[in-house]
Amino acid sequence: MTEEIKGLDFEAPILELERKIAQLEGFSRIAEIDLSDEITKLRARATYLKKDIYKNLTPWQRVLLARHHQRPQISDFIHLAFTDFVPLHGDRSFRDDPAMICGLARAGTHKVMLIGTRKGKNIHERVACHFGCPHPEGYHKALLKMKLAEKFNLPVVTLIDTPGAYPGIGAEERGQALIIAKNIFEMSYLRTSIVCVVIGEGGSGGALAIGVGDHLSILENAYFSVISPEGCAAILWKSNTKAPESAKVLKLTSYELRSLGIVDEIIPEPLGGAHRDYKTTSDNLSRSIITALDRLEKIPIDTLIQQRYEKYRKIGHFIEAPLQTSQVGQASPYSRSSPPEQVL
Repeated sequence: MTEEIKGLDFEAPILELERKIAQLEGFSRIAEIDLSDEITKLRARATYLKKDIYKNLTPWQRVLLARHHQRPQISDFIHLAFTDFVPLHGDRSFRDDPAMICGLARAGTHKVMLIGTRKGKNIHERVACHFGCPHPEGYHKALLKMKLAEKFNLPVVTLIDTPGAYPGIGAEERGQALIIAKNIFEMSYLRTSIVCVVIGEGGSGGALAIGVGDHLSILENAYFSVISPEGCAAILWKSNTKAPESAKVLKLTSYELRSLGIVDEIIPEPLGGAHRDYKTTSDNLSRSIITALDRLEKIPIDTLIQQRYEKYRKIGHFIEAPLQTSQVGQASPYSRSSPPEQVL
């Protein structure tokens, strides 16, 4: 990253220190004055601030980091974490969706089918990609490429970064909900290994449509949720100003998802977030994917599919209150007035 970091509100103290360090370094070069002691002290102070701030991030602050406009996207990882990428276009039905990238690539020594959502790096790309919200043809394209990978026994790697599937009228008319459901169904028994990584936003069915796999990992400051915090707040409180509260309730951060058994691995980010160091983030991502592929290729395909089924069956559980003898003939324990204890 050579572009100046444009931080979020909670990063203001860090950015101010970094500006002072840059000013001192520039002045030291121009005036040929040794200011190394002062610079070292400021660097130590900046490091301390980073550790203090980033270890105490709220769920909403992690959501903001996941959406950071300078955060690395699939287009960056294609060049930094993969090699020999060859794009594959079109859904053979309607059109090519730029919000969904598909292609052949190498992850280490593994030949893979790489699939992922694309937000765009500038305003023109973002508008063309609908800010990372694929249309039905995008998901259909992804499914066709997964089937191609299955035919040639290539593992599938998906990189997820979307606020959700595009909700427009045209998308709904062309079967948005149907193709999402179909992708989830087809991925559940696709006869090749699947590695999924949430690299930024993992919103709703738009993420799930390419998020069913044998190994699901997530970058440290990414999120994965059934609905966006704003969407949840609009439903529960009729106001998106309650988004920070809903982010807390949704349990959408990487650490919460790992504790709930939804994700298999948290991929660490550099101190300060992935947008501060693309290379380190890409190296960590690449290492995680290659390790997962190495493990999965040793598992027979029938066993792999059975394990995939069991993996998703175990997500979420509940505890039923035992039926007491005195309750026989009374209202059902599942009625609104006497629900079973639930653990989601």
